[in-house]
Amino acid sequence: MPGAIFVGLSTIDVLYRVEKFPAANTKVAAQSQDVYVGGPATNAAIAFAHLGGAPTLVTAIGRHALGDVVRKDAEAHSVRLIDLSPSFDQPPAVSSVTVDAKGRRNVVSANAARIAAPDAHVDARALEQAGVMLVDGHFMPACRAWAAAAHARGTPVVLDGGSWKEGTEDLLANVSIAICSADFHPPGCGNEESVIRYLKQQEVKHIAITHGAEPVLFESGSSSGTLRVPEIDAVDTMGAGDIFHGAFCFFLSVGHGFVEAIAEAAQIASESCRYHGTREWMKYITAGELLAEPA
Repeated sequence: MPGAIFVGLSTIDVLYRVEKFPAANTKVAAQSQDVYVGGPATNAAIAFAHLGGAPTLVTAIGRHALGDVVRKDAEAHSVRLIDLSPSFDQPPAVSSVTVDAKGRRNVVSANAARIAAPDAHVDARALEQAGVMLVDGHFMPACRAWAAAAHARGTPVVLDGGSWKEGTEDLLANVSIAICSADFHPPGCGNEESVIRYLKQQEVKHIAITHGAEPVLFESGSSSGTLRVPEIDAVDTMGAGDIFHGAFCFFLSVGHGFVEAIAEAAQIASESCRYHGTREWMKYITAGELLAEPA
């Protein structure tokens, strides 16, 4: 089994499905309600495990009763946990997610800022067993510490660049691969060309910028271009970017090249949008084949 480490946020996501988003000062009745464990690093780790890997998730959970929800979900999906803040006694981060009939989503989340996480101790044994590491920029001291340790060993470090966060510039010193959303804007960067230029100046070797259902822009050494994202009828886009990152790390860890891993991850992530939530896709999709058409 390929190993990987995912450092970053874990949340509890309460998901409501509605016909349309409510206007200000109105109520709508949800068609359904589900509760998932989420967060960028967490969803990526679970996707990696489902595809056949052995991930370690480094996150802050604490000792509040709701933390058991995170622990049990990780255990159910064969994800090893390292808790950055075992004595934290407040609820973990909780997100309210609303998905409309077109698969679009709105999210309100209490992110990592309210959770006290001390400077991280890097688990050397976990590091030895990992062929790749992903950091999402949440719990930034931990991301920096783990990324520096991985970089020193020559382990590829992947940045989930969902957005620019305080401390990202220092983190980039140990990042070899950056997979960024269109919302990732380093200081002074107003377009994608300037983002790529900035990342290359930070010596990031492989860069991809995703645009949801639109083609992925990439630059890797002397190779650059776009990769088409498979067209699907989206039911729910929740967690698709995280699934993309987890799938990318899996394919990279089993020896696929950067561009090939991006293309394969795009296929997995796109197909996941044909199903509700962040877990249902796993009933039908594996690394080897798409097992069935959705009902």
